[in-house]
Amino acid sequence: MQSGQPSSTSGGNKVQIVAAESSWASIAQQLGGDRVNVKAIVNNPDADPHDYEPTPADGRDVATSRYVILNGLGYDPWASDLVEAIDSDEVAVLDIGRLLGLRTGDNPHRWYFPDDVSRVIDRITADLESLDRANSSYYEQQHDQFTATALGPYRDLLAKIRRSYGGTPVGASESIVMGLTEATGLDVVTPDSFLDAITEGTDPNASDKVAVDNQINRHEIAVFIVNGQNATPDVQRLVDEARANSIRVVTVTETPVPADVTFQDWQTAQLQQLADALGEARG
Repeated sequence: MQSGQPSSTSGGNKVQIVAAESSWASIAQQLGGDRVNVKAIVNNPDADPHDYEPTPADGRDVATSRYVILNGLGYDPWASDLVEAIDSDEVAVLDIGRLLGLRTGDNPHRWYFPDDVSRVIDRITADLESLDRANSSYYEQQHDQFTATALGPYRDLLAKIRRSYGGTPVGASESIVMGLTEATGLDVVTPDSFLDAITEGTDPNASDKVAVDNQINRHEIAVFIVNGQNATPDVQRLVDEARANSIRVVTVTETPVPADVTFQDWQTAQLQQLADALGEARG
C-alpha cells in the first residue's frame, strides 16, 4: 500500500477513487472529470460524520480502488483502519492531515481552510497524473479550469467578507468555523475551551457558558455561527438565545448540503449566508 506516491497505470480504464468524505470526493470528481469514478463514503448531511460506522461494502470499495482520499487527523479513524487492512501496493492513499504536516489534535476540518484546499487540489492533480499518465494533460486542464473558474465565486466571497467585515466579533459553537473565520478575518470571541468542548462532545465549563451567554445578551457579537450537524442541548440553547436577542444565526455543516451539491456551491452558499448576516448586523 502506498502513501500518496501512486504508480503509473494504463489510461484505458477510469481511475477508481474512494473518498472518506463527500467534500473531498466532490473536488476529486471535478479534477478527474470523465476519467475517474469517485465514491464518497460519508455523504449524509443529516448525520454526524464523527459517528460513522463503516460497512463491509465500504471495505470492499476501498480494497478495489486505485486511489483513496482520507481526511486524517483523527477525524475518520475508521478510514485509516480500512486502508491498513489492504494488503496491496496497487492502492495509492492521500492522507490530507499528513500532506499538510498536521497531527491528531489539530483542527481536522481542513476543507474550511482555503489554503489547505488549494494544496489538496494540487496534490490530487499530481497523483492523478501519476496514476494515469496517458491523461496527464487532461488532468492539468481540469485543474486549471477548476481553480480559475469553478472556485471563482467562492474565493471572491472570501475576499469580499474580509474587505467589508474583517475584524468583526462573532460567536461560534465549535472549532469547525476557524478556517472560515481566519480566511475572512472575522474575530471569534467565543472562548477556545468552549469551542473545543463542543467539538469533542464534552460539557463546557460553567465559566465558559456564562461568558458565551454574556456575549449574546450584551450584543458583543454580530452573528452566531453553528455547526448544523452537532446541535447539542448547549448549542440549541445558545441558538434560541441569539435569536431572542435578534442576533442572526449562521449554520455551517461538516458535510455538503444537499448531498449532491459541489464543494464550491456548498461553500459559496454558506459564505453568502454569512455575508448577508454580517450586512444585516451592520445595517
